[in-house]
Amino acid sequence: MPLFVNGERIASHGSTGELFKRYPELQITSKAFREKKPETIDSKLLLYVQQRELAATTPADSSVTVIGSDDATTCHLVILRHTGSGATCLAHCDGSSTRSEVSLIIKTVRVLTANLKEGRFELHLIGGFLDDLSTSCDLSRQLLAAFSQQKEDIHLLTCCITELNDSVVCGIHRPMVYGVGVNVKTGEIFPATFPHRGPEELLRSARTFTGGQMVNIYDSPGEQIRIGPYSWLSNKDISVWLEQDDQTILKHMSTSPLVEPPHFVTHMKATIQFLLENPRAETLFPGGQSHVYKRSAHGSWDKAADCAVPVHHSGGNN
Repeated sequence: MPLFVNGERIASHGSTGELFKRYPELQITSKAFREKKPETIDSKLLLYVQQRELAATTPADSSVTVIGSDDATTCHLVILRHTGSGATCLAHCDGSSTRSEVSLIIKTVRVLTANLKEGRFELHLIGGFLDDLSTSCDLSRQLLAAFSQQKEDIHLLTCCITELNDSVVCGIHRPMVYGVGVNVKTGEIFPATFPHRGPEELLRSARTFTGGQMVNIYDSPGEQIRIGPYSWLSNKDISVWLEQDDQTILKHMSTSPLVEPPHFVTHMKATIQFLLENPRAETLFPGGQSHVYKRSAHGSWDKAADCAVPVHHSGGNN
């Protein structure tokens, strides 16, 4: 079934520009969203989602108040919520496999909604800008097309993407909003920043770096983060990147080298160092067991005792 804006079925469109011209209300809601002051989210409330990850839960979850993600330049942050159940999913999409990612997002929310007939699916898309290679524009079109092809009716409420998330600073196009949070109790979405991106930030980043596809990191009924098991091929040749300067790293490892956040290069080098120190992912998951994290009484994500395993790394935030 198609996407809807204000109850009207979205007709086929050739570009995001045509979509925004036909439905100016999307411009209005995007402007209102961009003008919100970014919130800095306390880790005690947060379930953080990295690139090519998603997480979903319901308002009944006692361990999570906000699902969030950031560092999105050409990437898009996708939030889908069912108004009847309150089930909410946030995904960080980069265009690697958009159609299958959208199907997974829909399935994840549908499972948490069960057979509830009251309510509707509401969609929020945030991210991208007018980058030189049109990577953002391509991903915007892919997401809109993929959601239009789902069997569920989906109501598009926020579409702050590509040109509606673009600003020009000193002659350089850049995103206005890099990060988003969604309050799973209320459904409110807002620009956000996240000082803490754990647990196991480098392990999760290594999975994406080595080609891992979209994965759900959260077990909502159990209120626990489940990481892995992962696998990757050892590649000692990546050590050459540790010798490169910042500009070289940005040029070859970013889709938007001029507008990455300040920590991008440091994070990429820490991820590469992690892979060099852990060349065989299976050694990090004895018996093929996931790393399971539960919210402690103090608000931190603590690893379950029976899932503890040493992970070797030299730096980065875990």
